[in-house]
Amino acid sequence: MSQPLPVARTAPQHSIAQRRALRAVALFEALKGSAALIAMIGVIDLEHRDVKHLVIDLIGRFGLQPDEHYPSILLHYAGLLPGANLHLLAMLAVAYVALRFAEAYGLWNDRVWAEWLGALSGGLYIPLELRHLLHQPSIISAGVLAGNVFVVGLLAYYLWQRRGR
Repeated sequence: MSQPLPVARTAPQHSIAQRRALRAVALFEALKGSAALIAMIGVIDLEHRDVKHLVIDLIGRFGLQPDEHYPSILLHYAGLLPGANLHLLAMLAVAYVALRFAEAYGLWNDRVWAEWLGALSGGLYIPLELRHLLHQPSIISAGVLAGNVFVVGLLAYYLWQRRGR
């Protein structure tokens, strides 16, 4: 008599509500990856242009003053872009986009590795976001930190739940 083949153990699946939450996080991660991809294409497109002149035109078009906080930040970075190593920036952007899309795919398909990836990669940003909030408090900084803490906490909770099943 032959023995039945062993059944491969898979991670327990989440409830419907938890899968919806994971899919919402997956969509958010895909959106972040898409935004980074669009930004990368935009920066590469600016490689052979007079960026400082474009920024000055943009500031004037919106009726802003160049010495105000955000316009001055734009002018500062516009001055740095011509000397930047765009190949390194592009490689970093491609890695970031690939990471976000891989995480989105895995979360959408309820993969444990994606929960680990999201919790760990998101957790790396929390100290930086907290430092930024402490040095330059704003509603946006607080919202970004709160959102990231929520996502990391949610993924960590789901991983903890899986461990108990």
